[in-house]
Amino acid sequence: MFRKQKTFLVLTCLLLVSLIAAACGSESGQQGAQGEAAGEQPKEEFLIGIIPAQGSSQMKEGADKLAELLEKKLQRPVRAEIYPDYNGVVEAMGAGKAHMAYLGPLTYVEAHERYDVEAIVTQLIDGKPFYYSYLIAPADSPYHSFEDVEEHAVDIRFAFGDISSTSGSLIPGIALKEKGLFQSQQDHQFKSVVYTGDHTATALAIQNGLQDVGAIDSAFYNNLVKQGTVDGDKIKTIWQSEELFQYPWAVTKDVTDEEIKLIREAMLGTEDPDILSAFGGASGFTEASNEDYAAIRQAAIKDNRLKPKQ
Repeated sequence: MFRKQKTFLVLTCLLLVSLIAAACGSESGQQGAQGEAAGEQPKEEFLIGIIPAQGSSQMKEGADKLAELLEKKLQRPVRAEIYPDYNGVVEAMGAGKAHMAYLGPLTYVEAHERYDVEAIVTQLIDGKPFYYSYLIAPADSPYHSFEDVEEHAVDIRFAFGDISSTSGSLIPGIALKEKGLFQSQQDHQFKSVVYTGDHTATALAIQNGLQDVGAIDSAFYNNLVKQGTVDGDKIKTIWQSEELFQYPWAVTKDVTDEEIKLIREAMLGTEDPDILSAFGGASGFTEASNEDYAAIRQAAIKDNRLKPKQ
């Protein structure tokens, strides 16, 4: 009798243990299912749009490394995409496809006007947030100054960069318009006018004698020479503009203040040579704001690219 009671107690205990284990397993399974469900909703990709200022192949490695840097900082997927032209980046921001963009100053003021994007960071060149528009010519060219360009315009094949470029189009275009040399690609005093699309293409066109005078970004030009992409001994600078505030990194309205803080921390702290070299041979990054581009905004209004606010 005692042995039967003992056996019954043992079986009861085993049954209770089984029930408890089953209950715990069920709860764990529910938690796991909830975790999997949460895992099926990853954070939205953060896209960085980049203008092809230096040509996409030269910028890709630095852009990809920047994306990796920001992905760690923001704790969300980040991808950088180099667009085929300047305006495409602006439209991507307006359509909500790009959250952040590397823009030329002119492209930025247009994007700010249309889509209310905000500049947050810019690069430093030799420690300063400025660059210039250059006019360059082959080293053996008979043209040595802006006055020479004015005097011999009818013989000159002139090259701008992208039509939306500040240093490759807007600023030199205004200088040429003031002398009555240029109004548009169809209305000018030159032998011919072309838009190469980016600064690398302009520099190579001048070096190889395909164009006689070209408008280019000073920082990108100097970096192309430093990298050996073009031979500085085969090119000379014949004109320099006043100081221009450097290219901004801008964000759309849906980027939070906390994300802006993290982006600034990451970029201002980086010393990666591939990242710095990809963006005009920068020596570093610094904070930027919309107010830094007031002079470019006025130039864009002067050139009828923006309408003054009423």
